[in-house]
Amino acid sequence: MTDLSAFIAGLPKVELHVHHVGSASPRIVAELAARHEGRSPVPTDPAALAAYFEFRDFAHFIEVYLSVVDLIRDDTDVWLLTHEVARELARQQVRYAELTITPYSHVRRGIPAPAFCEAIEDARKRARADFGVELAWCFDIPGEAGLPAAEETLRIALGERPDGLVSFGLGGPEIGVPRPQFKPYFDRARAAGLRSVPHAGETTGPQTIWDALRDLGAERIGHGTSAAQDPELLAHLAERRIPLEVCPTSNLRTRAVTSLAEHPLRQFVDAGVPVTINSDDPPMFGTTLDGEYAVAAGLLDLDAAGVADLARAGVRAAFLAEPEKRRLVAEIDAYLTAATR
Repeated sequence: MTDLSAFIAGLPKVELHVHHVGSASPRIVAELAARHEGRSPVPTDPAALAAYFEFRDFAHFIEVYLSVVDLIRDDTDVWLLTHEVARELARQQVRYAELTITPYSHVRRGIPAPAFCEAIEDARKRARADFGVELAWCFDIPGEAGLPAAEETLRIALGERPDGLVSFGLGGPEIGVPRPQFKPYFDRARAAGLRSVPHAGETTGPQTIWDALRDLGAERIGHGTSAAQDPELLAHLAERRIPLEVCPTSNLRTRAVTSLAEHPLRQFVDAGVPVTINSDDPPMFGTTLDGEYAVAAGLLDLDAAGVADLARAGVRAAFLAEPEKRRLVAEIDAYLTAATR
């Protein structure tokens, strides 16, 4: 009988919904906090970060998240963070990851856009050489900052156009931030060849997801938790093969769901909706991608073959060229065969 935890630990994977700053390990967050001690509420002791990362609700999560963003003061910090995120992903056998990055948050804090993009690109190349992990970027709009942030994010995306950039997103609070207002920016990003991956339905109802589909041309939905409330929406997602980027522990920690037992992952799968398993902001939520696969396996009652299916679903949903997808699926197939022999 296959040890499922060990199987997950060695399984080749992709990660499609993980935030750049939100992936900073306690060690790196504490190191950055120590560099800027006295100018930030973030603890300089890694052991104290667990308590700091206890969130009362989604609004409190955003407040804490932005305090960590404030620790990224120059392009050296950006490079360090990006390289260390890649190290952790590679440790979990992640072969390819699409990091959600919010350049607006860093540029408005004084890092010039060219320097920021040069730092992430150099770290991307080093990550490939050092760890064998391929990184790609989703530049996302911080929705709470409104249309000026959308304009600036698009300007950076299309003006700098770093080689790893594949998609355009929208994050931050959903309440009071209607999706349709961002349509012109997504239209321009999509016309320039970027893929559309907005967050929607994490803390609001199904209408936000419909808006993301109809107005923003969403090709994947970040979270989409409330889709379970709308059978018509589930049928639409299943028919159009539009994946949901599911992050179970994140949904629990931000109070989007009240318990893992009530998470709608099984409803999505039973409805035929494509799902991918992701970690979102793993150190902040006390999880890892391996941990999220274990949670999903428990919720769906999966064996090793079922877990491998989840990994293949991630590959299919990735913004990768078809030959690379075939190569990764073949690697997953070979791993499953060897592990269950």
